[in-house]
Amino acid sequence: MAIKRHLPNIITLLNLFCGSIAVLFAVQNNFVAAALFVFLGIFFDFFDGLVARKLNVQSPLGLQLDSLADMVTSGLVPGIVMFKLLTLATNSSTFMIGDEWGSALHWVSISFSPLALIGLFITLASAYRLAKFNLDEDQQTTFTGLPTPANALLIISLPLIMEFQNSNAINAVILNPWFLVAMTFLSCYLLNANIKLFALKFKDWSFKNNAVRYIFIILCAIFIILFKFVAIPIIIVFYVLLSLFSKTLTR
Repeated sequence: MAIKRHLPNIITLLNLFCGSIAVLFAVQNNFVAAALFVFLGIFFDFFDGLVARKLNVQSPLGLQLDSLADMVTSGLVPGIVMFKLLTLATNSSTFMIGDEWGSALHWVSISFSPLALIGLFITLASAYRLAKFNLDEDQQTTFTGLPTPANALLIISLPLIMEFQNSNAINAVILNPWFLVAMTFLSCYLLNANIKLFALKFKDWSFKNNAVRYIFIILCAIFIILFKFVAIPIIIVFYVLLSLFSKTLTR
Protein backbone atom coordinates (compact mmCIF):
# COMPACT_ATOMS: atom_id res chain seq x y z
CA MET A 1 0.00 0.00 0.00
CA ALA A 2 2.89 2.36 0.72
CA ILE A 3 4.32 1.80 -2.75
CA LYS A 4 0.88 2.37 -4.29
CA ARG A 5 0.54 5.69 -2.45
CA HIS A 6 3.96 6.93 -3.59
CA LEU A 7 3.93 5.64 -7.18
CA PRO A 8 2.50 8.87 -8.69
CA ASN A 9 5.11 10.93 -6.80
CA ILE A 10 7.89 8.68 -8.12
CA ILE A 11 6.64 9.30 -11.65
CA THR A 12 6.53 13.05 -10.92
CA LEU A 13 10.14 12.92 -9.72
CA LEU A 14 11.07 11.23 -13.01
CA ASN A 15 9.59 14.31 -14.71
CA LEU A 16 11.80 16.54 -12.55
CA PHE A 17 14.83 14.33 -13.26
CA CYS A 18 14.27 14.61 -17.02
CA GLY A 19 13.78 18.36 -16.73
CA SER A 20 17.04 18.74 -14.80
CA ILE A 21 18.92 16.84 -17.50
CA ALA A 22 17.22 19.00 -20.15
CA VAL A 23 18.55 22.11 -18.39
CA LEU A 24 22.10 20.76 -18.60
CA PHE A 25 21.77 20.16 -22.34
CA ALA A 26 20.01 23.48 -23.00
CA VAL A 27 22.76 25.57 -21.41
CA GLN A 28 25.23 23.77 -23.70
CA ASN A 29 23.14 24.64 -26.79
CA ASN A 30 22.29 20.95 -27.33
CA PHE A 31 18.65 21.66 -28.10
CA VAL A 32 17.89 18.24 -29.59
CA ALA A 33 18.92 16.38 -26.44
CA ALA A 34 17.17 19.00 -24.29
CA ALA A 35 13.98 18.53 -26.31
CA LEU A 36 14.21 14.75 -25.93
CA PHE A 37 14.28 15.02 -22.14
CA VAL A 38 11.52 17.64 -22.15
CA PHE A 39 9.37 15.20 -24.15
CA LEU A 40 10.16 12.45 -21.64
CA GLY A 41 9.38 14.76 -18.73
CA ILE A 42 6.03 15.75 -20.23
CA PHE A 43 5.28 12.05 -20.79
CA PHE A 44 5.82 11.39 -17.08
CA ASP A 45 3.84 14.54 -16.23
CA PHE A 46 0.84 13.19 -18.13
CA PHE A 47 0.94 9.79 -16.47
CA ASP A 48 1.52 10.81 -12.85
CA GLY A 49 -1.92 12.38 -12.64
CA LEU A 50 -3.49 9.50 -14.55
CA VAL A 51 -1.94 6.95 -12.18
CA ALA A 52 -2.97 8.98 -9.12
CA ARG A 53 -6.60 9.07 -10.32
CA LYS A 54 -6.68 5.38 -11.24
CA LEU A 55 -5.20 4.35 -7.88
CA ASN A 56 -7.27 6.98 -6.03
CA VAL A 57 -4.20 8.30 -4.22
CA GLN A 58 -4.38 12.02 -5.09
CA SER A 59 -2.83 14.20 -2.41
CA PRO A 60 -1.93 17.87 -1.77
CA LEU A 61 1.72 16.78 -1.71
CA GLY A 62 1.37 15.31 -5.19
CA LEU A 63 -0.16 18.54 -6.49
CA GLN A 64 2.68 20.68 -5.14
CA LEU A 65 5.34 18.24 -6.31
CA ASP A 66 3.83 18.15 -9.79
CA SER A 67 4.00 21.93 -10.10
CA LEU A 68 7.59 22.01 -8.84
CA ALA A 69 8.59 19.43 -11.44
CA ASP A 70 6.72 21.33 -14.17
CA MET A 71 8.49 24.52 -13.14
CA VAL A 72 11.79 22.96 -14.21
CA THR A 73 10.77 20.85 -17.21
CA SER A 74 8.15 23.18 -18.67
CA GLY A 75 9.16 26.51 -17.15
CA LEU A 76 12.91 26.80 -16.76
CA VAL A 77 13.93 24.82 -19.85
CA PRO A 78 11.87 26.83 -22.40
CA GLY A 79 13.11 30.05 -20.79
CA ILE A 80 16.72 28.93 -21.23
CA VAL A 81 16.05 27.79 -24.80
CA MET A 82 14.55 31.17 -25.69
CA PHE A 83 17.48 32.93 -23.99
CA LYS A 84 19.88 30.87 -26.08
CA LEU A 85 17.95 31.48 -29.31
CA LEU A 86 17.92 35.23 -28.67
CA THR A 87 21.65 35.09 -27.97
CA LEU A 88 22.22 33.36 -31.33
CA ALA A 89 19.88 35.81 -33.07
CA THR A 90 21.58 38.93 -31.71
CA ASN A 91 25.03 37.56 -32.56
CA SER A 92 24.17 36.68 -36.16
CA SER A 93 21.36 39.10 -36.98
CA THR A 94 21.61 41.74 -39.70
CA PHE A 95 18.59 43.53 -38.21
CA MET A 96 19.15 46.87 -36.58
CA ILE A 97 19.45 46.63 -32.80
CA GLY A 98 20.39 49.50 -30.55
CA ASP A 99 23.83 49.32 -28.95
CA GLU A 100 22.32 49.11 -25.49
CA TRP A 101 20.46 45.92 -26.53
CA GLY A 102 22.84 44.33 -29.01
CA SER A 103 26.15 44.85 -27.23
CA ALA A 104 27.23 42.00 -25.01
CA LEU A 105 27.40 42.34 -21.26
CA HIS A 106 30.34 40.70 -19.51
CA TRP A 107 29.85 39.36 -16.01
CA VAL A 108 32.01 36.76 -14.25
CA SER A 109 33.47 35.61 -17.61
CA ILE A 110 29.94 35.16 -19.06
CA SER A 111 28.98 37.20 -22.12
CA PHE A 112 25.36 37.71 -23.14
CA SER A 113 23.08 40.22 -24.85
CA PRO A 114 20.64 42.14 -22.64
CA LEU A 115 17.93 41.40 -25.22
CA ALA A 116 18.39 37.68 -24.61
CA LEU A 117 17.30 38.09 -20.98
CA ILE A 118 13.77 38.72 -22.26
CA GLY A 119 13.61 35.00 -23.04
CA LEU A 120 13.62 34.27 -19.31
CA PHE A 121 10.27 36.02 -19.01
CA ILE A 122 8.82 32.68 -20.11
CA THR A 123 10.15 31.14 -16.90
CA LEU A 124 8.59 33.93 -14.82
CA ALA A 125 5.23 33.63 -16.59
CA SER A 126 5.32 29.83 -16.13
CA ALA A 127 5.92 30.21 -12.38
CA TYR A 128 3.00 32.63 -12.11
CA ARG A 129 0.73 30.32 -14.10
CA LEU A 130 1.63 27.27 -11.97
CA ALA A 131 1.07 29.20 -8.73
CA LYS A 132 -2.39 30.25 -9.95
CA PHE A 133 -3.14 26.66 -11.00
CA ASN A 134 -2.40 25.35 -7.50
CA LEU A 135 -4.90 27.79 -6.02
CA ASP A 136 -7.62 27.24 -8.64
CA GLU A 137 -9.94 24.32 -7.90
CA ASP A 138 -11.87 24.78 -11.16
CA GLN A 139 -9.08 23.59 -13.49
CA GLN A 140 -9.93 19.89 -13.39
CA THR A 141 -11.58 19.27 -16.77
CA THR A 142 -10.49 22.57 -18.35
CA PHE A 143 -7.46 24.84 -18.14
CA THR A 144 -7.43 28.61 -17.82
CA GLY A 145 -4.57 29.68 -20.05
CA LEU A 146 -2.12 27.52 -21.96
CA PRO A 147 -0.71 24.67 -19.82
CA THR A 148 3.03 24.93 -19.23
CA PRO A 149 3.83 21.60 -21.00
CA ALA A 150 2.08 22.80 -24.16
CA ASN A 151 3.96 26.10 -23.97
CA ALA A 152 7.26 24.24 -23.47
CA LEU A 153 6.58 22.20 -26.63
CA LEU A 154 5.84 25.43 -28.52
CA ILE A 155 9.19 26.99 -27.56
CA ILE A 156 11.30 23.84 -27.87
CA SER A 157 9.90 23.25 -31.38
CA LEU A 158 11.73 26.32 -32.74
CA PRO A 159 15.29 24.90 -32.61
CA LEU A 160 13.96 21.49 -33.71
CA ILE A 161 12.44 23.06 -36.83
CA MET A 162 15.80 24.64 -37.64
CA GLU A 163 17.66 21.38 -36.99
CA PHE A 164 15.46 18.90 -38.84
CA GLN A 165 13.61 21.01 -41.40
CA ASN A 166 16.53 23.13 -42.45
CA SER A 167 15.11 25.93 -44.58
CA ASN A 168 16.85 29.25 -45.11
CA ALA A 169 13.53 31.10 -45.16
CA ILE A 170 12.24 29.47 -41.97
CA ASN A 171 15.59 29.83 -40.20
CA ALA A 172 15.71 33.52 -41.09
CA VAL A 173 12.30 34.02 -39.49
CA ILE A 174 13.14 32.05 -36.34
CA LEU A 175 16.48 33.80 -35.87
CA ASN A 176 14.93 37.23 -36.30
CA PRO A 177 15.31 38.66 -32.76
CA TRP A 178 12.04 40.57 -33.01
CA PHE A 179 10.18 37.39 -33.94
CA LEU A 180 11.66 35.69 -30.87
CA VAL A 181 10.75 38.63 -28.65
CA ALA A 182 7.20 38.56 -30.04
CA MET A 183 7.04 34.79 -29.42
CA THR A 184 8.22 35.34 -25.86
CA PHE A 185 5.50 37.88 -25.07
CA LEU A 186 2.86 35.77 -26.85
CA SER A 187 3.95 32.79 -24.77
CA CYS A 188 3.73 34.79 -21.53
CA TYR A 189 0.27 36.04 -22.49
CA LEU A 190 -1.11 32.62 -23.44
CA LEU A 191 0.16 31.07 -20.21
CA ASN A 192 -1.88 33.48 -18.11
CA ALA A 193 -4.71 34.46 -20.44
CA ASN A 194 -8.28 34.11 -19.20
CA ILE A 195 -9.05 31.55 -21.92
CA LYS A 196 -10.73 28.23 -21.15
CA LEU A 197 -8.96 25.31 -22.85
CA PHE A 198 -10.03 21.69 -22.70
CA ALA A 199 -7.82 19.19 -20.86
CA LEU A 200 -6.80 15.79 -22.22
CA LYS A 201 -8.32 14.02 -19.22
CA PHE A 202 -10.63 11.12 -20.00
CA LYS A 203 -13.24 10.14 -17.39
CA ASP A 204 -14.37 7.40 -19.79
CA TRP A 205 -13.45 6.31 -23.33
CA SER A 206 -16.76 7.06 -25.07
CA PHE A 207 -16.65 9.21 -28.19
CA LYS A 208 -19.79 11.07 -27.13
CA ASN A 209 -18.19 12.49 -23.97
CA ASN A 210 -14.73 12.99 -25.50
CA ALA A 211 -15.44 13.99 -29.11
CA VAL A 212 -13.28 17.14 -28.96
CA ARG A 213 -10.37 15.21 -27.44
CA TYR A 214 -10.51 12.42 -30.01
CA ILE A 215 -10.76 14.87 -32.91
CA PHE A 216 -7.81 16.81 -31.51
CA ILE A 217 -5.63 13.69 -31.11
CA ILE A 218 -6.42 12.42 -34.61
CA LEU A 219 -5.72 15.78 -36.24
CA CYS A 220 -2.50 16.14 -34.23
CA ALA A 221 -1.27 12.84 -35.67
CA ILE A 222 -2.15 14.02 -39.19
CA PHE A 223 -0.38 17.37 -38.68
CA ILE A 224 2.78 15.66 -37.39
CA ILE A 225 2.88 13.26 -40.35
CA LEU A 226 2.43 16.11 -42.82
CA PHE A 227 4.50 18.88 -41.25
CA LYS A 228 6.87 17.16 -38.76
CA PHE A 229 8.14 19.64 -36.15
CA VAL A 230 6.45 22.59 -37.87
CA ALA A 231 3.26 20.84 -36.76
CA ILE A 232 3.86 21.75 -33.10
CA PRO A 233 3.11 25.51 -33.42
CA ILE A 234 0.20 24.62 -35.73
CA ILE A 235 -1.16 22.20 -33.12
CA ILE A 236 -0.92 24.80 -30.34
CA VAL A 237 -2.87 27.34 -32.43
CA PHE A 238 -5.38 24.64 -33.36
CA TYR A 239 -5.71 23.65 -29.68
CA VAL A 240 -6.65 27.20 -28.68
CA LEU A 241 -9.09 27.62 -31.60
CA LEU A 242 -10.72 24.23 -31.04
CA SER A 243 -11.16 25.02 -27.35
CA LEU A 244 -12.86 28.31 -28.16
CA PHE A 245 -15.01 26.68 -30.85
CA SER A 246 -16.04 23.75 -28.63
CA LYS A 247 -16.90 26.20 -25.83
CA THR A 248 -19.20 28.04 -28.24
CA LEU A 249 -20.86 24.78 -29.20
CA THR A 250 -21.60 23.86 -25.59
CA ARG A 251 -23.21 27.14 -24.61
